[in-house]
Amino acid sequence: MRLSAYFLPTMKENPAEAQVVSHRLMLRAGMIRQQSAGIYAWLPLGFRVLNKIADIVRSEQERFGAIEMLMPTIQSADLWRESGRYDAYGPEMLRIIDRHEREMLFGPTNEEMITDIFRNTVKSYKDLPKMLYHIQWKFRDEIRPRFGLMRGREFLMKDGYSFDLDYESARKAYNRMMVAYLNTFARLGLTAVPVRADTGPIGGNLSHEFQILAETGESELFADRDLLEGGILKRNIGPTDDVDAYVDEVTAFYAAADEMHEAANCPVPAEKLMARRGIEVGHIFYFGTKYSEAMGAQVIGPGGEPVTVHMGSYGVGVSRLVAAIIEASHDDNGIIWPESVAPFKVGLISLRAGDAEVDAACQKAYETLTRAGVDVLYDDRDERAGAKFADMDLIGLPWQLLIGPKGLKAGVVELKNRKTGERQEVSLESALAQLGA
Repeated sequence: MRLSAYFLPTMKENPAEAQVVSHRLMLRAGMIRQQSAGIYAWLPLGFRVLNKIADIVRSEQERFGAIEMLMPTIQSADLWRESGRYDAYGPEMLRIIDRHEREMLFGPTNEEMITDIFRNTVKSYKDLPKMLYHIQWKFRDEIRPRFGLMRGREFLMKDGYSFDLDYESARKAYNRMMVAYLNTFARLGLTAVPVRADTGPIGGNLSHEFQILAETGESELFADRDLLEGGILKRNIGPTDDVDAYVDEVTAFYAAADEMHEAANCPVPAEKLMARRGIEVGHIFYFGTKYSEAMGAQVIGPGGEPVTVHMGSYGVGVSRLVAAIIEASHDDNGIIWPESVAPFKVGLISLRAGDAEVDAACQKAYETLTRAGVDVLYDDRDERAGAKFADMDLIGLPWQLLIGPKGLKAGVVELKNRKTGERQEVSLESALAQLGA
């Protein structure tokens, strides 16, 4: 993509309304623009990152047997009355009356709808287990939306739902999703800690939230040093590995968010207890028959008897992850994207647009990298070099390839690693080879 033809409205100054790092940098980098309180338009650069994160989430879900579908954003209030949550959910739910006076709502989650779909389609234990998920926009009417995407009203979420015949198989589904989540966060370049959590309005008696480590995190996290530094959270366990044993190993370590940490009763010796800041980006629940019993979701069991299915739900804040990655990976100059989710892998910078030799070398680099399947943002603008450097550091692409007349005369170009700041002067061919062409 040529930057001269792209839509990238960057800002030099920090916007006054942005209170946290991710909000400031997403606005300055031209990733989002606010349309109303807690509701944002995704501009092209931000949308590319959002889609890359969603693709990683999707691939790990499917790797562990979840099947993708798509449910509507607008739901019937009648379904929520069946579960008993319509009146209990509170003012965060956006309630709607359509032209026929039917009560509807903009879904904050989908337990009721997926249970209705299941009860009307699945009749036999032979069709179990099932894990269904979708990636869909949600709305929760926060009383004080703030911090950009960290506490918005409209957000993109992956929510998945498991259906099993009994507790033992339901717990296996829960464990598989825990591992899928740990794999997902590791691929995003994050350290995510599973923390025992309150089930809240979702309900149930088993729940873990996933807190990623970030110095600017909104909550305090206490955990055993061996859990945070021992590498156990990034093992990349596969579906054919002993998932249950791995989950038992991970959850045996102490980890608690601030509201559930009791210093006087902490089982971890003081010298091994680490306090870190965390950001919640995912939550998983086992709630048994809470919804299936209330809504009559049964199958015919092996003995011909009706069995109420056991359920769980599994959420990941896809849009929140964009902000969370920035909170965990930035410096004074801007964002530092992990390669797995960067909007482009390479920022190609022409240090003198209009110079015949520089233009030719940049065009060669651009075409060679593009043919090799490398995402390139080519800054071909007639701008001073300092402005180009600042914009590339701000948007945080993993690599910068700088081509100018002085370097070409010496037979070299400059290759910069955004994360480490390391700069190399190498031949153009060597640089392209390092970048994957």
